[in-house]
This record gives sequence, structure tokens and C-alpha cells, in this order.
Amino acid sequence: MFRRSQTLPRRALAAGTAALMALSLGSLGGGAARASRPEGALSPLTTSGRAAPGPIHAGNTFGWYGHGGLVYDETFVGPLNHHRWRVEGPGAVRTQHGMLTLNTATHGSVSAQMTIPGRAYGRWETRLRQRQYGHKHTPYRVLTELVPATKEGEGCGEQNIALNKFTMGDNKVNFYIRSRPDHLYQASMKRGFGQDQWHTFAVEVTKKHISWFVDSHVIRTETRPEALTGRKFQVRFTMEAEKGKRMNKARMQMDWLRYWNLNDKAKKSIKAPLPEETTYTKSCLGDHAAR
Repeated sequence: MFRRSQTLPRRALAAGTAALMALSLGSLGGGAARASRPEGALSPLTTSGRAAPGPIHAGNTFGWYGHGGLVYDETFVGPLNHHRWRVEGPGAVRTQHGMLTLNTATHGSVSAQMTIPGRAYGRWETRLRQRQYGHKHTPYRVLTELVPATKEGEGCGEQNIALNKFTMGDNKVNFYIRSRPDHLYQASMKRGFGQDQWHTFAVEVTKKHISWFVDSHVIRTETRPEALTGRKFQVRFTMEAEKGKRMNKARMQMDWLRYWNLNDKAKKSIKAPLPEETTYTKSCLGDHAAR
């Protein structure tokens, strides 16, 4: 009887301690829940009129948050909304611990594309990481693009804008703009992307320029009229396979995806070198379609 009477108070004490901890965590705004996502995921209501969430990224470094600029903030909490996202290809796409996760198969590309109405101009930014499982086969390419959200469709990629494109295990990331019929404006930079390392990628599209950002630094700015199509775009994340090859299983994870309008002017200069102008040889239009 003595031991039982001692046990009950301890259990009550443990329950009380747990309740106090829950209250403490709640007063911190869910900080413990965001421990696996160092930046956290705040809604437009939370960020509106306040300082942007850290750490640094283009959204707060360049001051995009002013004047109600944040239109949507995808934080991937809860099950994946298939009315908002279209999934294609082998593998598994789901939300996981507040992240959008694309898990590959051993063959074929897998992608997730946002399906809400596209925007012609604005600022898109995402925070992502990737992991590869094994090295015996061909590595996947990690790709974040703006693709045209129009009735005529995407075509053969000749209208896309890439926030990033890099091969897993490589130390170079590529950026590009494609415009019809076969214009290609591209650039690259050396940057290592280790396993599960977070990086942010952004693009700003206006009537006069398109600028790319990596980890809050402007990398390139394109101003040539042929590159500025005025198309309405939407975001697509892809783990791109090499056709006919057995691939190393891999994943990419997005902590958040944000879109701002252009209501607020950038607080820092977006001056940067022009990309290289060349030809896109996989266009569905023109003489290159038959190549």
C-alpha cells in the first residue's frame, strides 16, 4: 500500500509537468514544433506588417514584404492539397513534418506543380534541400521552374524559367530563361549542395527585368526584351531522371514556397551580370523541332 500511494502522486506530478511544458511551448508560438525547420513557416497574416521571418533570404534582404506584398506562403502543414498541387511520375509526393517531399523511384522523373492561377509578374522564393541514397547509378537532377500556366500549355519547355537546376553530387547550379521560338538565356555558378543542406532560391519577374537570387544574393539580371514574355507562370518542383537510365533513389524537400507581388520596391540593387544568350534546341517550334 505504501508503494502504491507513492506512485500516484508521481504520476500526477508527471501529468502536471507535461501540461506546464505544453503551455510553455504554446506561449513560444510553436517554437519546438519548428525545431526541425529552423526558419519556421509563418502565414501571410503573421508576416503582414511585421519583419520577415529569418534567417536571411531574398524575401527579407530585399524588402519584399511591404505593402501587403506577400500573396501566399505555402508551409506544407497537413496532408498535401491535391486541388492545389498536381503530382506526376513514379515515386511518392507528400507532406512530411511541414515540408513538401518528393521521393523518387529508380526510374523516371517525379514532379509537383502548383495548380492555382498563374502570375505574369512577381517574386517567387523557396527553401529546399536534397538527399541521395547510394551512388551506384545515375544521379537525379534537382529542378525548380516557373512553367507557363496558359491554355496553350507548356510546349516543350521553351517558355520556362528555372530558379535552379543542378545534378545531385555536383558543385554547379544552373539558371535559365527560355522564350519562343528558341531563345535561351542561361547562367551557372559554382555552389556545393551537400546532403540535407538548406538553400533558398528566388526569382523576380517584372516587365523590365528578371533576376535570380541564391541565399539572398542576386546572381544574374536579364533585361533583353526577347526574354521578357509576359506569360503567366506557376511553380513546379521536379526530380528529373535521365531517360532510360537506372537512377539513384533520392528526395527533395521544400520547407516553404512564397510568392510576393511587386507592390513594394526592392530595398537593395538587383544589378548583376547578364546571362549568356544562346539557342534552345528542344523547342516544339521552328527549325529546331526536327533536330
